[in-house]
Amino acid sequence: MTRPAFLDRLPAAPPSLVRALAIAAVVAQAGIAVTGSVVRVTGSGLGCPEWPECFPGSLVPTPHPEVEPLTQWIEFGNRLLTFAVVLVAGACLLAALATRPRRTRLTRLALVQPLGVVAQAAIGGAVVQLGLVWWSVSVHLLVSMVLVWLAVQLVAAASDGDGPARRLVGGAVRGLVATCTAVLAAVLVAGSFVTAAGPHAGDAATPRLDVSVETVAQVHAELLVGYLGLLVGLGFALRAVAAPARVLRRYGVLVAVVAAQGLLGAVQYALGVPEILVSLHVLGAALVTVAAAALWAALSERPALAPAAQPAPGAAQESALADKGS
Repeated sequence: MTRPAFLDRLPAAPPSLVRALAIAAVVAQAGIAVTGSVVRVTGSGLGCPEWPECFPGSLVPTPHPEVEPLTQWIEFGNRLLTFAVVLVAGACLLAALATRPRRTRLTRLALVQPLGVVAQAAIGGAVVQLGLVWWSVSVHLLVSMVLVWLAVQLVAAASDGDGPARRLVGGAVRGLVATCTAVLAAVLVAGSFVTAAGPHAGDAATPRLDVSVETVAQVHAELLVGYLGLLVGLGFALRAVAAPARVLRRYGVLVAVVAAQGLLGAVQYALGVPEILVSLHVLGAALVTVAAAALWAALSERPALAPAAQPAPGAAQESALADKGS
């Protein structure tokens, strides 16, 4: 595919800038998930009952007899943060397009960020229009976790080259990490179901998941224990294959974050799911996702592609003369 000419007029983006913007994307994607949980636990999910307007005829909160001003501004504030996420995502894409030479993988990962924000805006609008039905809120959260994962891969791509991947561990270990990732996805889905069955619906009139909190919390806890068991096995496997120090460090961070998240979840459940711990638990879910994605990214490295060989000065002219003489 031909590179558009206007891209060549962009100032070259240094790798440090691309990496900094990618890290900002991780923070923004995780942050918008946490602020979304604040909207939910404060009962502000329908503070702005329309989309994209807050109320019919008004993009911003306006006095309304049935909606408290605070709930309006909490929901509207979360919407405003979307614009910050859009700016960060757009900056990531522009920086990736301005790299020299062009980095295909980096550009594709950067493109996912603004596309993901647009998709999340559409999902958020659907959540409001559906009256915060539980499954729509779960989808909204889980897509945020996917975008957090991809933003971490963008951070890794900003430091890597665009050459073929070089595996740092064998296929069996990579398969075990992939299994851990699949179980983590199940843990996150079950966790969203716990919230869906719990008391924090985002609005008092919103129907909840018709399953007891105890049941889904037990499933969530058992999946987490299974995930921890897989991580223990992964630790032995990484030691057995003498994995690089970078992989071992990221594995250690992941175990620590998962253990802290499990402890927080137990305290949260024992205390009757207080609002502040719900938001902290969502933050913990984002941090676990970041740590797991960083471990995945560390399993391989991509060197820079070797520059194409350039003809020696005068070689092209000599070749042309030789062709003419023959």
